[in-house]
Amino acid sequence: MPEFKALLEGYRRFRTGAYQEQRRRYDALADKGQAPGVLVISCSDSRVDPTRIFDTEPGQMFVVRNVANLVPHFDPDPTHGQHSTSAAIEYAVTQLKVHHILVLGHARCGGIKASLEGTFDNAQPGEGGFINRWMSQIAPARDTIRAAAQLSPDIDACSALELASIRLSIDNLRSFPFIAAAEARGELHLQGALFDIAEGVLRVLNHDTGKFEALSVDWESEPMPGQLKAV
Repeated sequence: MPEFKALLEGYRRFRTGAYQEQRRRYDALADKGQAPGVLVISCSDSRVDPTRIFDTEPGQMFVVRNVANLVPHFDPDPTHGQHSTSAAIEYAVTQLKVHHILVLGHARCGGIKASLEGTFDNAQPGEGGFINRWMSQIAPARDTIRAAAQLSPDIDACSALELASIRLSIDNLRSFPFIAAAEARGELHLQGALFDIAEGVLRVLNHDTGKFEALSVDWESEPMPGQLKAV
């Protein structure tokens, strides 16, 4: 199994390299626990690693990853299945007291593409049924974009739905009472961004304009997008 062997080799490099270089940081994290300032909700896609994209250190971000970086609407009913994403969000906000939540989408998302193409429609669990049920959260937005794309061939339906899913996840975050309350108190800021895998460009949602704007690598000399305000 060469893939697993590669993981072990990677661990050895980490243990003798980065771990040794950051030994004090790891010791502090072990002794004092974690206190990340940011919760990142990202796609499970292997090409999109938030810690690499944002070049962060251990302990800086609390990361939740799922198919298509979706946040379900607040649902307190325990009979509706396990709420793994909701549990992670609850822990980050109520226990870790993060100051920011970033919904990080990406271009060329397989989950978004499957939703648009109906790849797993009517599929049984184990054959795509779980994926289909999860992606049903964006069905209304998908249907609207499908209809618009049929009327206007210039619309890139996949790109449009990728952005729409980020906006929907931010709206769903606000359906959690503890998030809405923290945001109202000015203790929590909700943000959205999309990473273009091919170009390496990050497009950040400007809440003032409602548009996703490319972030320049020379950002220190430019005004930051409206929602990226320091706490």
